[in-house]
Amino acid sequence: MTVDFALRLASAAGRVLAPEGGTVLIGKDTRVSGYMFESALEAGFVAAGVNVMLIGPLPTPGIAYMTRRFECDFGVVISASHNPYDDNGIKFFDGQGGKLSDELEARIEAELEQPVLTRSSRSLGRAMRVDRSRTHYQDFCASTLPEGLDLEGLKIVIDCANGAAYKVGPRILADLGAEIVPVGCSPNGRNINDGCGSLHPELLQLTVPGVRAHVGVALDGDGDRVMLVDHLGRIVDGDQLLYIIARARQETGALAGPVIGTVMSNLGLEVALRQCGIEFRRAAVGDRYVLSMLRESGGSLGGETSGHILCLDKTTTGDGLVSALQVLAIMRTSGRSLAELAAPMRKFPQVLLNVRVAERFDPAQVPAVREAVQRIEQRLGDSGRVVLRASGTEPLIRVMVEGREETSARSAAAELAEAVRAAAG
Repeated sequence: MTVDFALRLASAAGRVLAPEGGTVLIGKDTRVSGYMFESALEAGFVAAGVNVMLIGPLPTPGIAYMTRRFECDFGVVISASHNPYDDNGIKFFDGQGGKLSDELEARIEAELEQPVLTRSSRSLGRAMRVDRSRTHYQDFCASTLPEGLDLEGLKIVIDCANGAAYKVGPRILADLGAEIVPVGCSPNGRNINDGCGSLHPELLQLTVPGVRAHVGVALDGDGDRVMLVDHLGRIVDGDQLLYIIARARQETGALAGPVIGTVMSNLGLEVALRQCGIEFRRAAVGDRYVLSMLRESGGSLGGETSGHILCLDKTTTGDGLVSALQVLAIMRTSGRSLAELAAPMRKFPQVLLNVRVAERFDPAQVPAVREAVQRIEQRLGDSGRVVLRASGTEPLIRVMVEGREETSARSAAAELAEAVRAAAG
């Protein structure tokens, strides 16, 4: 990621997504590099004849929402999500707040080799700041609660990972009447995701019982993931949050279609939902695949263990604040604690081992590995599960085994990892 690349990307995207001129909304998280990439994108779009609206730090799902709200042709987020501050990235949304199609992405990539376009002065775009418009997103998040419901009486610790939600997160909860204790809400450009947020909830786990709060909310750097912490300081992850929301939706008759998880979702989620008569399906890892399966099946609720949860009856993309609000609303309406709501779902011990290989390969195509999988699956029966998959970014084969007992799961994972190593030579 360089300034030159960002400039060329803006020029290419402008030619493809707004060839006759149009408007783009640009938002970002709190990384120090966000300022220079914002300026480069602004220059590239304006030169290509595209009007630019700059909204500053706002969660990724907030940019998706505001792109629709402002009726922009497309939206851009400058963020590396849950990564450290020295990483950065650029993500696009279409005019409806959804991801670009593969076809559009390919067309933009093809344009990257062309010189940067600079139109005549008469045809240049204009740029304007719309920072104060973030209140529209705050209002939208609050509107996802049942009508007339507030958060009065709840004491909430909110950890925004020193990221994009550091302003809107606390304000939403406070405006709804909650007593809030903010942590991870003092970004300096370099402390995003640094020992805080949904990837590092240890501080939140200490703070919640320490201040006698009812619940803790941990977002990641760009605000699309969420983890909760109960009043005893125990983490409630994405699988457990899916269970809580699905069960409440079922009770009110608002649950549509099956609940969608991934191949890495805990078996305990599948078992708990089955006991409630709720259908559960697994997609490949990645919110793109969860969203695709939800649309194919007519479902409205899905997500990943990481806390990237899709509530399609409320919004178009994974939104940590909206997901957290759904659970907080359930706590308020039921009068039950987060610990009580999560208790019926028993998480199965899950052992994950990474086997480094010289080159990535499909382990399912190796007879010796297939035999080891079959042997372990027979041993585990209905009380366990095996997942083997190659990493998409590293020369690793990921070995995951679940079982009712951690010792047996760990033994099975070690046995399977050894079979993969032998196959890799």
